[in-house]
Amino acid sequence: MAVKFQDYYETLGVARTASPEEIKQAFRKLARRYHPDVAKDKKTAEEKFKEINEANEVLGDPVKRRKYDELGAQWQEDGRTPSPPGWEGRGAQAADGGPAHEFHFTGTGFSDFFEQFFGGGSRFGFESGGRDFHAESRAEGRRGADVEGEILVTLAEVMHGTMRAISLQTVDPRTGKAETHSFQVRIPSGAMEGRRIRVPGKGEPGAGGAPAGDLYLRVRYAAHPDFRVRGADLYHDVDLAPWEAVLGTTVVAPSFEGAIQVRIPPATNHGAQLRVRGHGLPKGRGGERGDLYVVTNIQVPPRLTEKERTLWEELSRTSRFNPRAPS
Repeated sequence: MAVKFQDYYETLGVARTASPEEIKQAFRKLARRYHPDVAKDKKTAEEKFKEINEANEVLGDPVKRRKYDELGAQWQEDGRTPSPPGWEGRGAQAADGGPAHEFHFTGTGFSDFFEQFFGGGSRFGFESGGRDFHAESRAEGRRGADVEGEILVTLAEVMHGTMRAISLQTVDPRTGKAETHSFQVRIPSGAMEGRRIRVPGKGEPGAGGAPAGDLYLRVRYAAHPDFRVRGADLYHDVDLAPWEAVLGTTVVAPSFEGAIQVRIPPATNHGAQLRVRGHGLPKGRGGERGDLYVVTNIQVPPRLTEKERTLWEELSRTSRFNPRAPS
């Protein structure tokens, strides 16, 4: 099955020489515009948001970006689809000893291009549990191999839980026959990143009347323009002027319950983490939630007027504070 090349630079609207900071800024700008929680046309925004996340997933990671740039060069050289990394030996045989089936997902939030070159082997059958697949797969009546894929989940879906419509196309390499199965997958509230969701009987077809393997979808969090995630805790960066950090102030921070006011105490340092209890992600069925941390980022004015410079110079002469003084 031909795989369409995805131009991630075009998706984010940045040059191929863009710096990591330019990529981050482009993602945040587009993510805020197309985030399903705020967009009016949610269907269109949802598809665009997935494309933006996928592009950021690759270009925001130095290793994946280098790999992607190399792939792009191969595509342009001869116009053919390069073999995916690790093709040799992975899913080389099906349950009856023949070549493995191919799997193509719809509804997981990732394109076929990403699945083939940057996913965790989700397009090809494999045997889980550490068994000798090549030795055992020759036997008749062998259960089909399990298949693993990744599913992109938004933080809003993690907060409330959801049902996702998934389509899985299985292609028999010997006959070219394709079968498509559509089903619903439940994403439970509080599903942690990396969790595997099992879908029984949706893996590699079995041989000799044996049952099919299972499909496992590994949860991947979609990047959010306002939050970073660590476990069940959310982190939100807030910019402060130097005088706000010195004198204290009140800032407005986003949360899934709406905007909340957070007090910045006087003499707050750069990088301080101010905790708002219980405004993070769900931890499980008990209703307990993680925390929201507001992280301070003190910004220095890029330009000063003559009056501002005079005031800062006066402060430097009169202030007793000297961070380089010996303790």
